[in-house]
Amino acid sequence: MAPRSLTRAAVAGLAAVALFGSAACGSGFDDKSGDAKQSSGPANLQILIGSSGDAETKAVQDAAAKWASSSGNSATVTPAQDLVQQLGQALAGGNPPDVFYVDASRFADYASVGALEPYGDKISNPDDFYESLRTAFTYDGKFYCAPKDFSTLALEINTDLWAKAGLTDADVPTTWDQLTATSQKIKAKGLVPLALGDTRDRIGAFMVQNGGWLISKDGKQPTADTPENLQALQYVKTLLTSGYAKYPKQLDAGWSGEAFGKGKAVMTIEGNWIKGALQNDFPKLKYKVVPLPAGPKGQGTLSFTNCWGIAAKSKYKEQAIKFVEAMTAGDQQMAFAKAFGVMPSRQSVQDQYTGAFPTDKPFIDGAAYAQGPVNAPKMDSVLGDLDTGLQGLANGDPKKVLENFDKNAKAALGG
Repeated sequence: MAPRSLTRAAVAGLAAVALFGSAACGSGFDDKSGDAKQSSGPANLQILIGSSGDAETKAVQDAAAKWASSSGNSATVTPAQDLVQQLGQALAGGNPPDVFYVDASRFADYASVGALEPYGDKISNPDDFYESLRTAFTYDGKFYCAPKDFSTLALEINTDLWAKAGLTDADVPTTWDQLTATSQKIKAKGLVPLALGDTRDRIGAFMVQNGGWLISKDGKQPTADTPENLQALQYVKTLLTSGYAKYPKQLDAGWSGEAFGKGKAVMTIEGNWIKGALQNDFPKLKYKVVPLPAGPKGQGTLSFTNCWGIAAKSKYKEQAIKFVEAMTAGDQQMAFAKAFGVMPSRQSVQDQYTGAFPTDKPFIDGAAYAQGPVNAPKMDSVLGDLDTGLQGLANGDPKKVLENFDKNAKAALGG
């Protein structure tokens, strides 16, 4: 089971071509795209989701049916076979669903061409959403859409292998220096210390821990080629060349969670999706979750999230906003959390969530210091090139990797 953040790029290109190609040809994504004739009567909402499985599909369909029954509307929830492709084609074709999941990594592509209704501030208590999630769905100063839920990265430790390496709770790393020291001890016992994903969706956390990131907060300027990011990549390169960290392919695994589950590494850096994956594939594995080690500039992690997008061309915008209001209410978010393992996007239910899922505390606490995905349009190929550079980091030049990103990103952003 590979996490969402590792699989989305494979299908993004087709939808981007359809969406931006049609936008360039003047198919309707312009300043008038939000002028669809509105219907004030009962709505027949069409809702497209990217479901993680039967549990999520049923939970959303049940919640939609409850809202429809109480509001006098109807709501049809359809799980997409390929959300990015289907949504891109529907938007480009001018007949999109009224409401749909939008991945934070795709959000700027849709917002930049006028495909989304910027309704975020119309949801009650918008400041209750974690700041990092609101930022992820803000474009040109507008908060577009309500965050549905989120995931963050943390450090997972195989407790049996930890003990086998002669380690105790005192060895749990809370800084980069401690991560190095603990890794030395583990390697000395003939074990692999850390399974590390080979893309910016994992390695980027080290940049955040050193006060860096790939792009400015407003999404307008690349910021990769900085001393902070260089130091972060140099540290990761040291982990790789010292044998303290290995990429999944070096461990004959498709992703870090698989390598960790097979006992090929003592630690890994993954999101809270790993809980379900390990329960399904490696139910006997004993492990614990702790926060990622802090870097020189403090704690840092990455967040992954979706919002409830509303189509600018929907004729049921007001009803759609009320639907999203119901889906993002605290009690409904807790129901989703219990049904299919997501973390609520509202801060007001954080204590309720950690009470129900105490072992997930490091994940949800990470919201306070999390960085979301690159929030800029037309960045697919730029980010793909960055990942290629990171995959060759052990034998590559970190400075060149960062310089290439800035050069490519500047071109993509029209700078």
